[in-house]
Amino acid sequence: MFRSRPGRRGGRTAVLLAATLLLTLSGCGVDPLTPQDARAESGDDGKAGATPRRVDCARAKCIALTFDAGPGEDTPRLLDVLKKEHVPATFFLLGRKHVERYPEVVRRIADEGHEVANHTWSHRILTDLEENEVREELSRTQGAIERITGRKPVLMRPPQGRTDSTVADVSRELGLAQILWSITAKDYSTTDSALIRERVLTQAHRDGVILLHDIYDGTVPAVPGIIDELKERGYTFVTVPELLAPGTARAGEVYRPEKD
Repeated sequence: MFRSRPGRRGGRTAVLLAATLLLTLSGCGVDPLTPQDARAESGDDGKAGATPRRVDCARAKCIALTFDAGPGEDTPRLLDVLKKEHVPATFFLLGRKHVERYPEVVRRIADEGHEVANHTWSHRILTDLEENEVREELSRTQGAIERITGRKPVLMRPPQGRTDSTVADVSRELGLAQILWSITAKDYSTTDSALIRERVLTQAHRDGVILLHDIYDGTVPAVPGIIDELKERGYTFVTVPELLAPGTARAGEVYRPEKD
């Protein structure tokens, strides 16, 4: 949700996304860029010398699987599933009690070819914070991930999708593009894996970005069924950078797919 900031409130820590999650998918006062926009901006016409990529999402039926707020104790089991199915994903990681608690899992995520991204240090709502606090939330996680993987993330997802011009400015300063989503199972509100699977499959669309959380009990068990069905429907799973390729996510910009 992109909004102006007429006033500041004290920061609050919250992992539950609740009903406000849907607000990110309604009118936000700004026009986010789509994967198609990113691909068009690259100027790649398919000629020799163009940036090589695993899949051309301008032609293939691509979809990106993303996980927020981990890693957690179930993440290794999720990684086993993704490895078996040859599915790349994008992980928006939390710093406090997650990256710092599971460094070996963060390293494995990177080593197995998934995209490692930033979901702030403590899940504070960035639009409630002063500029220096926004910077602290993002930069601490940048540093923690770089120490483990040797690489700073280039993508971030603001908690609850809430962003504004200050968040955009700090993100630009830190080299982070903002990635929202178009498909959510609201897996924070249920442990029913069948329901999580159904919600994802009902909303699935080409160039979509799926939002799940690998920290909730019902989510990881739902993933194999989601993968199997979407493959059956002809989808190719990609990371977020692959979805935008040959374009590159520009730091500070907000990216959100449009539903068909």
